[in-house]
Amino acid sequence: MDISAQMLIFATVVEQGSISAAARSMGQTPSAVSKQIGLLEDQVHYRLLNRTRTGVSPTREGQDFYEKCKAMADKFNEAKAMIHSFDGVPRGELRIASTVAFGKSQLIPALPEFMKENPEVQISLDLTDREIDLRSEGFDAAICFAEQHKNPDMVIRRIMQSRRVLCASPEYLERCGTPSNFAELAEHNCLRVAGRSQRNAWNSIEPNAGEKFEATGSFEGNSTDVVFRAALAGIGIARLPCYMANRKFRSGKLVHVMPEYAPPSTDIVVMFAERRNLAPKTRAFVDYLARRFRAFEENQMNS
Repeated sequence: MDISAQMLIFATVVEQGSISAAARSMGQTPSAVSKQIGLLEDQVHYRLLNRTRTGVSPTREGQDFYEKCKAMADKFNEAKAMIHSFDGVPRGELRIASTVAFGKSQLIPALPEFMKENPEVQISLDLTDREIDLRSEGFDAAICFAEQHKNPDMVIRRIMQSRRVLCASPEYLERCGTPSNFAELAEHNCLRVAGRSQRNAWNSIEPNAGEKFEATGSFEGNSTDVVFRAALAGIGIARLPCYMANRKFRSGKLVHVMPEYAPPSTDIVVMFAERRNLAPKTRAFVDYLARRFRAFEENQMNS
């Protein structure tokens, strides 16, 4: 037992006036409490209690020491009361990290409903495509692709499956033509995600789709969101998640290229530090995401 715990025990003994009474209030045996008081006296090199047949009282040094211990005990009880006052209600600042594209197109539009359901939660959102260390950076949760989850100590919960499609603006296709296979696609300006070779391998799960294809071209962006905007601007052909592309297909701002192309899908997950004693604000957020995007996934798969 560390000295701070022994100080709390000492303060309780002084206030109760006897070791046996203090032991009952803490659910310990008198011998265990007496042993901890003895160890504490050894630590400070002073006798802290006068022991009599009827109880205990602090020595002169013990009285001065008790005042410090009581102040610490008061702070501890104040902190404990604060935790107990939470009573399972989500509240406080919720620090979230999310990939840029998903954060802009899906998460931010979903937050008003969550905040309405949880009015005592304040959101702090960081949009980034870099790898996140939840513990060292102080995030409560992070949304990312499943392949970005590399820390086995983190817990993940699947939000939705993300299908990818090839697309380009009508202006680009009018100017450069529409490819119908990988050989023709190789002649086009394919938009890349900077520094992410895996994301630029536009392979197919279809057995007869041809050889592996590496996207090459004169433009790359540091996030999927940048590539998405480049495609809208007519710079080239992009591979984008359906959750970004489908709405633009319906509006005519993007055209589905090589619709028979079937790339491997990926899961979007929410990552958090641990399942046990999860803060109510984090649990509410994780449950909300799973509920919100379950219906979205069903709609996406039927589109």
